[in-house]
Amino acid sequence: MNRPTPERIFGTLTAFQGSAALKAAIELDIFTAIADGATTTAAIAQKASAAERGVRILCDYLTIQGFLTKERGSYGLTQESAVFLSKRSPAYMGSIANFLAHERSIATYQRLTESVRKGGTVTGDGSNTAPDDLWWVTFAKSMAPLTGIAAAFIADLAGAGEGKPMKVLDVAASHGMFGITIAKKNPQAQIVALDWPNVLQVTKENADAAGVGNRLTLLAGSAFDVELGSGYDAVLFTNLFHHFDYAGCEKLMKRAHAALKPGGKVFTLEFVPNENRISPPMAAAFSLIMLANTDAGDAYTFAEYEKMFRNSGFAKTTLHQVPDMPQQVLVSEK
Repeated sequence: MNRPTPERIFGTLTAFQGSAALKAAIELDIFTAIADGATTTAAIAQKASAAERGVRILCDYLTIQGFLTKERGSYGLTQESAVFLSKRSPAYMGSIANFLAHERSIATYQRLTESVRKGGTVTGDGSNTAPDDLWWVTFAKSMAPLTGIAAAFIADLAGAGEGKPMKVLDVAASHGMFGITIAKKNPQAQIVALDWPNVLQVTKENADAAGVGNRLTLLAGSAFDVELGSGYDAVLFTNLFHHFDYAGCEKLMKRAHAALKPGGKVFTLEFVPNENRISPPMAAAFSLIMLANTDAGDAYTFAEYEKMFRNSGFAKTTLHQVPDMPQQVLVSEK
């Protein structure tokens, strides 16, 4: 039997150092510099416009943490860093640091003790429904790179590849990549993107860049009360329900049910933990994010979603694992 050590305790209490180091490396564009052939401390420092001492210590730390390799004084990229952290890669996702490691994100956890005592957030607007909150503009500009796999998976589940005319409502569209992906796969798809006006500016920019802006309609307002229209073949709820309590989720789902045509489907992307609420790790741990950031949000189990969606008029909901991602898609048919 292994003797207990304080290593896990020490590592957890200093985990913020790893976040800060990775964010600094992304901001200094160190991974791209190495991809471009700058592999020594001096060369990287020149590319990054930083001190050699600072670069050497940071790159050594990143090597210890598994983001870089080091041999005979030269640094290299791990496969993971080459794919996701070099701007030369089409799968680059360094922009997510702007949201995940933002001062506002960190601040909520600095008061986590208070949140646990209260049972909800003690910072900001815990309902996450304040109009024109610049926080969601930051999200829209930062988080799109994480959506590729899930967006393609949902597009396939929705039958976008069949090329039939379809009308899609993308609720809380944000960066718009879920609806945009459907539009790219189906030239006959029309997308209605719902979000706050300032966020929809980002949605429109991304749709235009993807060449589908002429098939995108912007719907500004709150998902809880704006007029949605009707006759939709599909409604998308991506990473939205976890912000709200049962009543909020059911209200949104009832509105979707009314907006769908007969046979239409709702596609819900979420972190769905098992019934024990401690596995799988990422989906189950998502509840802590909601405790720190919302008044009543949670990572709901499949049984909880089934009950909420059944109360909203959907007789059957099926669960589908997104490949290579810690999320699931729930499909509910009217």
